[in-house]
Amino acid sequence: MRDKGEYLFTSESVSEGHPDKVADRISDTVVDAYLAADPYARVACETLVTTNRIILAGEVRGPETITKEHLAHLARLAVHDIGYDQAGFSWRNAQVDVHLHAQSTDIAVGVDAAGNKDEGAGDQGIMFGYACTETDALMPAPIYYAHLILRRISELRRAQDSRAVGLLPDAKSQVTLKYVDGKPVGATSVVVSIQHQEGMTAKQIKDMLRPIVAAALPAGWMPPDEEFYVNPTGNFVIGGPDGDCGLTGRKIIVDTYGGAAPHGGGAFSGKDPTKVDRSAAYVCRYLAKNIVAAGLASRATLQLSYAIGVSQPLSLYVDMHGTETDVDPVKLEKTLRGLVNLTPRGIREHLQMNRPIYAVTSAFVHFGRTPDTDLGTFTWEKTDLAPALKAAFGR
Repeated sequence: MRDKGEYLFTSESVSEGHPDKVADRISDTVVDAYLAADPYARVACETLVTTNRIILAGEVRGPETITKEHLAHLARLAVHDIGYDQAGFSWRNAQVDVHLHAQSTDIAVGVDAAGNKDEGAGDQGIMFGYACTETDALMPAPIYYAHLILRRISELRRAQDSRAVGLLPDAKSQVTLKYVDGKPVGATSVVVSIQHQEGMTAKQIKDMLRPIVAAALPAGWMPPDEEFYVNPTGNFVIGGPDGDCGLTGRKIIVDTYGGAAPHGGGAFSGKDPTKVDRSAAYVCRYLAKNIVAAGLASRATLQLSYAIGVSQPLSLYVDMHGTETDVDPVKLEKTLRGLVNLTPRGIREHLQMNRPIYAVTSAFVHFGRTPDTDLGTFTWEKTDLAPALKAAFGR
């Protein structure tokens, strides 16, 4: 985003009940099931959800104790947790088809460690990470608040709070912020579309959501009422996979930085951490966040690239967008390589990624979340490298 002048920037979020997020949740539930049974299992699971049907497909390598029947059961539990028990999509009677098969031996031989060969990347590709000082989470403000609005609504809905009575799982939000000289100063518009029970009016839902949205935004940021759009079509009763087909990996911008930073193109959900689409994107965020947390820059973008079967990254690039102070990018890149082993194995070990920690990432963004020491989730959000980075650059 620009650092000078005035401009508007918009990001969107979708809830855990959005069809694509239902698919992401099921795929990550499969990943967790395999990693819980074998930390070194391999999973590439894609999910399709539509009217009362769930289809799982992809490649796996793991214990035979994880049967198709068990995975179908886990898929139903995921749908139950999200909250779907409606005529067109219910955890009780949706048909679940599991078409997972063994991983290709051609891929396995390139990725597996053997003899003096270290574990290689699970695919070629480029991955990006980003951080900035716009929010305490070091995330871009538009995507941060778009997610926060839906997360607050979800929490109230799940708690059966009176402030969310009649609201259902499928929802989207969109936040447009005004920037002045690179800093957000307020929202010019907010859009929320949310599934609801039959008989509720758009005005009724808008009145319910107004205080929730206002509380999620910083004081004074709520846009004028004519720029607060709730269910603009007027009715949103048919929702979730019954209203729209969902697929794993279709919300990659929602999952990352809301368009404020580049994206390598690879999705995260359904992939075990040997897949650098996931693990390298996480470590890119980790490194970018630590650069900003150390005070070396107020904005940082980091890129890594890999080749399938090759352990070391082909490139590491850092762009601090001119916000750095007395920081040599070449020295910084060398310092980062010294702090973290950027091979697939090194990333997984540093961030402790060979564990069942992924289902919770499937909704409300993979980044900008609070690390949970007890559960070991969101380790890539830690800022434990900041002291070493400060020392390296005399801060």
